[in-house]
Amino acid sequence: MDDVDPSAYGASSSVDAPADGPPLERIESVFTVYETRIEDEQLVYYGDPLVPPEDVTADLWSVFREAGYDLEFRTRHGEFVLVAEPNTGDSASDGIPRTNVVLLVLTVVSTLFAGSMWYHIDPFANPTEMWRAWPFTAAILGVLGVHEMGHYVMSRYHGVDASLPYFIPVPTLIGTMGAVIKMKGRMPDRKALFDIGVAGPIAGLVATVAVTIVGLHLPPVTAPEAVVQDPDAIQIQLGYPPLLEMLAAAFDQPLYRDDPTTAVNPVVIGGWVGMFVTFLNLIPVGQLDGGHILRAMAGEYQETIAALVPGVLFGLAAYLYYVSGYSGNSVFIWAVWGVFTAVLASVGPAHPVRDDRLGLGRILLGIVTFALGVLCFMAVPIAIIE
Repeated sequence: MDDVDPSAYGASSSVDAPADGPPLERIESVFTVYETRIEDEQLVYYGDPLVPPEDVTADLWSVFREAGYDLEFRTRHGEFVLVAEPNTGDSASDGIPRTNVVLLVLTVVSTLFAGSMWYHIDPFANPTEMWRAWPFTAAILGVLGVHEMGHYVMSRYHGVDASLPYFIPVPTLIGTMGAVIKMKGRMPDRKALFDIGVAGPIAGLVATVAVTIVGLHLPPVTAPEAVVQDPDAIQIQLGYPPLLEMLAAAFDQPLYRDDPTTAVNPVVIGGWVGMFVTFLNLIPVGQLDGGHILRAMAGEYQETIAALVPGVLFGLAAYLYYVSGYSGNSVFIWAVWGVFTAVLASVGPAHPVRDDRLGLGRILLGIVTFALGVLCFMAVPIAIIE
C-alpha cells in the first residue's frame, strides 16, 4: 500500500488499535489489520479477511457492538476495510423529541378536523366544535401509535437504534398518512428482523380489535336533514374487511343499516383504519413489515415473492376497473400501491448480519400474522358517491 498523508483526509493513522475500539486481538482472528485510522467519529481498519468476505461482518458484529459501534465491511481502492460508526443510541434519550411532539400535535389537529366531518360537524363554520371529534382522534392515534410502539419496543429489546414514532398529518379522510419510526444500522440477525417486523402488526391489531369493539357499542351517527337534502353532498362508503364483520357478528352489532342516513360510530372507522394499515404493512415487499417478516422466514426467496406483488396489485386494479366496473378511488389506491411496491421490491429487503434460520415457533407466528392480514383485506376500501 502506498503511504498516504492522513491529513489529506482529515484523519489520523496509527499502528495501534483506536482507544475506543475493540482490542485488535479480538479482530485479528477474522481480519488481519495492517493500518487503522480515525476519520471524524468513524474507526477505519485496513486489512485482509481470514474468512470468506461475506462472513466478516457476521463474525465481528458483536465485537464492535460491545464497544458501541455499528460495523460495515467495504472495499476502498481494492483494499478491504472495516468501518465502525458510533451507535449513537435512541433519540428518545436526548431530551424532548421536539419534532415528534410537533408532528403529534399537528396530527391531533388534522384528525380532529377530519373526524368532525364524520360527526357531521362543519369545522369551517364551527371550528370550536371540532373537539367533539376527540373519540375519532383517540381511536386513530391509538391504533397507529400502538403499532409503531410495537416496533420501537422490540427494536430496543434487540439493541437496534430506533426513534420514537413520527406521526404524519395530512388533510385526508382520516387526517393522517400514518406514523413511522426510523431505524439506524443493520439488523443483527433474522430473529431481530422477524421480531421487530411482526411486533407492529400484532400490537396494532390488538389495539384495533379493542377500538373496534368499543366503537361497535357506541351509538351510530345520523346525518342532519340539511345534509340529507343537499344535492351536492358527497356520500362515502367504506368496504368492511372480514375481521370487522366477524367482530360485529360476534358482538351482535349491526354494520349495515336500512336507513342510509345512519352510519356506524366514527370510532369504528378508527378500527377500520387499523385493519387497512395492518394489511398494507403486511404486503411482503422491501422494508414493509411483511417484507421484514417474510425475509426472516424465507431468506433470499423473499425477493422472488416480492417481485410478483406489484403485478398482483396492478391486476386487482385492472379487475376492479374492467370487470367489476369500478372507476374511482379503489382502482387508484391499488394502482398507486402497485407502483409503490415495485419501487420497494427494486430496493430490496433488509439483510441481517447473521442469516441463520428461524425456529419453528417464529415461523408459525409469521404464518398466523399473514393470515390475520388477509382478514384485514378489502378489495374496495373506499367508494365516493357524488
